[in-house]
Amino acid sequence: MWADLLDGVIFTDIAVIGAGQAGLSAGYHLRRAGLEPGSGFVMLDRSPAPGGAWQYRWPSLTLSTVNRVHDLPGLEFAQVLTDDAPDGVIAAEAVPRYYRTYEEKFDLRVRRPVTVTVVCDREPRFRIEAGETVLSARGVINATGTWEKPFIPSYPGAETFGGQQLHTKNYTRAGDFAGKHVVVVGGGISAVQLLDEISQVTSTTWVTRREPVFRDGDFGQDAGRAAVAMVEDRVRAGLPPGSVVSVTGLLLTDSLRAARDRGTLTRLPMFSSIEPDGVRWTDGSFVRADVILWATGFRSALDHLAPLRLRGHGGGIVMDGRLATRVAADHRVHLLGYGPSASTIGANRGGRAAVTELMETLGLGE
Repeated sequence: MWADLLDGVIFTDIAVIGAGQAGLSAGYHLRRAGLEPGSGFVMLDRSPAPGGAWQYRWPSLTLSTVNRVHDLPGLEFAQVLTDDAPDGVIAAEAVPRYYRTYEEKFDLRVRRPVTVTVVCDREPRFRIEAGETVLSARGVINATGTWEKPFIPSYPGAETFGGQQLHTKNYTRAGDFAGKHVVVVGGGISAVQLLDEISQVTSTTWVTRREPVFRDGDFGQDAGRAAVAMVEDRVRAGLPPGSVVSVTGLLLTDSLRAARDRGTLTRLPMFSSIEPDGVRWTDGSFVRADVILWATGFRSALDHLAPLRLRGHGGGIVMDGRLATRVAADHRVHLLGYGPSASTIGANRGGRAAVTELMETLGLGE
């Protein structure tokens, strides 16, 4: 039951928008701090079931091919896995099962499917509209991630392309491209994983803006800290978060070594234009293409926060606080999954910091 309900509006202290890794971490720490679901905090999630973006990942993505899924606080991932060979488990099945167990264990009472369309400042509270659900909250922890906002750069002639264009978000399986030439665009982890898969069933061309850098082993603590520090410096300065891969490089796994031996990892610089039957470079060279797969990443899904006018002149949002989760212009708002809290381990640490700082700002738990 909702403790405070007036004229159809749910009154709560803190609204958590999004129930992926970051949102669940925040929910856990809110519970640990003594807040109850309802009057203390309300969690909203747009997906029909637990699992965040993981439930939409392509079927070939297994626990052996993903970057490590870090444990949420209070429950180890391994405790939920029941398969004798966990590395072969489909990530889109295992991670949602873990999240569902987590929500139940800590009684987070996530309301779904609820899509937040707008957050307005009604000082001293926020009005959060999500269809028939309307919240009034003193503080907001936004953990909407990036999955709902795929990024495809603009190139001349894109609208004339006669083949298929799709983003990583829409990828399902390599077999769909058999007999077609596929141009894979992007230099991140997803790009090389999909390039490897597709190249085993058809011909491919790999295109990136920058020369990719591969590493033979897991990067150490120094490299990890450098990657996080780079992103943190950017958001503290109000710049859009940068790519962590540009610092860490791409891990050269056994499957990618095999792809390299097949000649799949021969990279070309970005083309300059798209034509009806392929892509062309400034020097006139041309590659015929049936498919262009844009593995070009995502942008933070923050459109619903636009009325708060959080973005600055640098194109990003100036962040502060212990782990750069707090919006400098309004300490009642924290962003998780933005900047240094975008990784699974960063989301855990960010969730704790956001809850601690937001409760201090609101004078809760005193």
